Amino acid sequence: MTAHPPAVRLRRAAFAGVLFAGLAVAGTGCGADPDEGTNGVGKLSADQIEDKAKAAAGAADSVHLSGTLVSGGKSFSIDMRLKKDGGSGEVKSQEDTFQVLRVGEQLYLKASTAFWGKSDSAGKLGDKYVKVPEGDPTYKQFRGFTDMHVLLDGLLGLDGKLAKEADYTKVGQTRAVQVTAGKGKGGKLSVSLEGTPYPLRLERAGGAGQVELAEWGKAFPLEAPAQDQTVDYGTQMPTTKESGGGSGPSPRPSKGTGQGSDPTK
Repeated sequence: MTAHPPAVRLRRAAFAGVLFAGLAVAGTGCGADPDEGTNGVGKLSADQIEDKAKAAAGAADSVHLSGTLVSGGKSFSIDMRLKKDGGSGEVKSQEDTFQVLRVGEQLYLKASTAFWGKSDSAGKLGDKYVKVPEGDPTYKQFRGFTDMHVLLDGLLGLDGKLAKEADYTKVGQTRAVQVTAGKGKGGKLSVSLEGTPYPLRLERAGGAGQVELAEWGKAFPLEAPAQDQTVDYGTQMPTTKESGGGSGPSPRPSKGTGQGSDPTK
């Protein structure tokens, strides 16, 4: 038998100690509770998780909603800050970009000169907010984009049998549990595992876009535009390039598949 110096034996013992300590830590990690430190929503069934997310969204005071939506074969992007008494932000289609602002029941719309078509006022409106009368078709088209709960009710519904993904994911820096419908074909919803179980990301059924929902409950200012930035035509809007209220995406509510009105149709 070969005799080893004491120093060699000590180094080997130290190495073995580190190795076994590492194995012990790894073993502990494998047995860790994935729900530790979460709000516990991940332990619920898929249907219960969806219900919790909808309830949290319905009780919220505000949200920042952004993403891409597909409606009627057309794709458009949306970036809106919403609260119960109005909202503001941008809706962009392939043809135009719209700045939309609603304070209470008063709606303001800023669009490109091209949107206003050949009206005598078109050249003056490209950098102004136009006060939209409630009786005008344009009001119905764009109000839905500023109505927090109408918009959320239309977007958050999943279509098909729900299932819960086994592994948790992240949306940004927030841990989330994902619920799928119809094996993913009916949409996917990621729900926060931290704090209130807010919906954080929605992949819509049929490839109809994806939206992210953030800054739940975060206050933001909502004020009418300055008078020198506003044009008011009273009850008569300037003629737009298409009859019936313009060429913008229409968020008018319509009956969906038993899951509420979809404001993007």
